[in-house]
This record gives sequence, C-alpha cells and structure tokens, in this order.
Amino acid sequence: MVGIVLMLLAVGLAAGTIGSLVGLGGGVIIVPALIFLSRWFGELDVSPHVATGTSLAVIAVSSLSSSISYFKQRKVDTGSALLFFAGSGPGAIAGAFLNDRLEGGGLLVGFGCFMLAVSFLIMVRDKLGKRQMRWTVHRSYRDPASGETYAYGYTKPSAFLVSFATGLLAGLFGVGGGALMVPVMLILFHFPVQVAAATSMFLIFLSSIPGGMMHAWYGHIDWLYAALLAPGAWAGGKIGAWLSLRLRTKTLVLVLRLMLIATGLRLIWAGVQAM
Repeated sequence: MVGIVLMLLAVGLAAGTIGSLVGLGGGVIIVPALIFLSRWFGELDVSPHVATGTSLAVIAVSSLSSSISYFKQRKVDTGSALLFFAGSGPGAIAGAFLNDRLEGGGLLVGFGCFMLAVSFLIMVRDKLGKRQMRWTVHRSYRDPASGETYAYGYTKPSAFLVSFATGLLAGLFGVGGGALMVPVMLILFHFPVQVAAATSMFLIFLSSIPGGMMHAWYGHIDWLYAALLAPGAWAGGKIGAWLSLRLRTKTLVLVLRLMLIATGLRLIWAGVQAM
C-alpha cells in the first residue's frame, strides 16, 4: 500500500509539472498511469471512466495551482481565456454528448494521427511564415528573459468558433482541451508559448469545474486516489510555472511537441485496442 501511495504522489507531481509547463493539464499522464497501476496492482480496480473522472478532479487542483503562479507572473491573458471558455465549454458538452453515441477505434486512430500532424506543424510554424491577418483584438507580450516583444491577436468570432470546435473535439475524443487549444493559439493566433501555456492552464481550470461536477454526479471520481494525487499535482503546478521562467522558448516548444506526440500515440493505441 505504501508503494501505491508513493507512486500516486509521483504521478501527480509529474502530471502537474509537465502539464503546467506547456499548458496541457496533465491528463495524458494521469489517465494511462491509473489504468496501468490498476492492472499492476489489482486492488486499485480503476476503470477507464473512473480514471478520466479522477484525472479531471486532479487537473482542477494542478491548474489552479499553476494559474495562481502564472497570474503572479502576469502571463495569463484573462480576456482571451474567458472568450475561449465561452466557446470551448459548450463545445466540450456537445463533444461528450456525441462521444456517448459514437463507437469505433478508427475515430481515435484518426485523431491520434491528427495530433501527430499538429506536432509537426508546430515544428515548422516559423518556416511557414506568419500570415497577415485582420485582427480586431490586438495583444502584446514582452518576454522578461529575452526582452523580445511578441504581437498576437484574433477576431472574436473566429476565436469563439475555433474554441468551440476545439472543445467539441476534446470532448469527443476524451483529451484535455489544452492539447488542442495551445497549438491553436500558437499556430492561428500567434500567441507566444509562455502566454499560451499560462492562458491554457487558466482555461483548463475553468473547464474542469463543470466537467468535474458531471463526473462526480455519475460517480466517476475515486476521491481517495484523487486525494493521493492532489498534493503532487499542486506542487507540480507550482514547479511547472517556476520552470517556465527559466527555460528558453525553444525548450518549451520542444516539451509541448513531445507531449502532443505522447497524446497522439496514446489515442492511436486506444483506437487499435477498440477495433
């Protein structure tokens, strides 16, 4: 039992740190870890539904922790996060509704391949060049480490529609919204990676509240395991925000790409198993 407790603390710490660092939340680590530990230690008895619900409850803790730190660093674009949430929140509900009615591992395999393609696009985004877009909302961010100033923006209708589509896909395929929203902010709206990660964590916190309540209603949260994961996730959220101040932009982008690849491979594996 002591070994299980230590492993859950370590999983929470790793998920909180990496998720906070690149704005993905950490569910890509928690869900497969719970399922793997359940098979390794038979007494855990964690179903995929419970793993997902428990992960969401823990992500609420890590995203709150990192959001507090990112607000202190003045990296969170609050206005953009609220606008994105207005679209992604209903989109996630619609996606979950569709998920309950669609079957087939081919969907998961296809979406996993899509995530791998997104990772490739992020790698070559600077080589593609930035398209001149008629933004109605303009933002800027000055990186305190390099002194470089970044300009980014969007139109409100496009941001709402894109965030709705992102939430729809996230709810449909059972991945955290950050896994899609961060690439969207980087590729379409030209967010600097530091601001994208910080804004994504605040967005994930907002989204985790209604999502967590729904999972709790259906009994999909194991509160004991959530309590064991939470301390590590809280500490990891702080550590990830702290590391973001000390890592170069290229390093953050590399970590993001690796996490997207991990998410894509996880979806492909789940899809192959479901076929």
